[in-house]
Amino acid sequence: MMDQKKTIALVEDDILLRDQLIKILNDAPDLEVLLAVSTGEEALEKIPSHSPDVILLDINLPGKSGVECIRELKKKCPRTEVIMLTAYEEEDNIFNALREGASGYLLKTSSPEELFDAIRDVYSGGAPFSSHIARKVAQYFRQDREVVEENESLSPREREVLKLLSSGYIYKEVADQLNITIETVRTYVKRICAKLHVRSKTEAILKFRQ
Repeated sequence: MMDQKKTIALVEDDILLRDQLIKILNDAPDLEVLLAVSTGEEALEKIPSHSPDVILLDINLPGKSGVECIRELKKKCPRTEVIMLTAYEEEDNIFNALREGASGYLLKTSSPEELFDAIRDVYSGGAPFSSHIARKVAQYFRQDREVVEENESLSPREREVLKLLSSGYIYKEVADQLNITIETVRTYVKRICAKLHVRSKTEAILKFRQ
């Protein structure tokens, strides 16, 4: 006996793509599209009463964006998994969507097999990503770790100098606070820039704040 089909809600404003996705998904023996809507507002109004297993959500919708919808959809459908669909690899959107509760992220150019696998994977507790987007996620966390390691390479006094500078102190005020000369402060800033691989005090402060 076949297991019950996984139910899907589709939110996509491109009519041709939406119709194509409906046909592709309904051709899979274990998947069923319950409803398809074209805006975030319509999604928030209609999807909760259907309680689908998975929502495929376009990130760039007219009006309320996909990212803006996720939190409300997850509140109303806490057991429903959300997979974002996008034509672009925008880093800000990727991480904003994940923070709001998305479980996966696929490019609209993904093959039907990739789409099927992603839905089955996310429903089993996985976090499916297109290979390009998975690489973006890996790069993000690798860069984040590199910043941490570079900041950890600073000496306690260098960290102290940079903390004061990042709080808005000028060189003379830093010198007065630490009871050192302005020239010594400048020397510390040069060392800090070298260790953080930046070219200026401003870049060092920005990197220290990450």
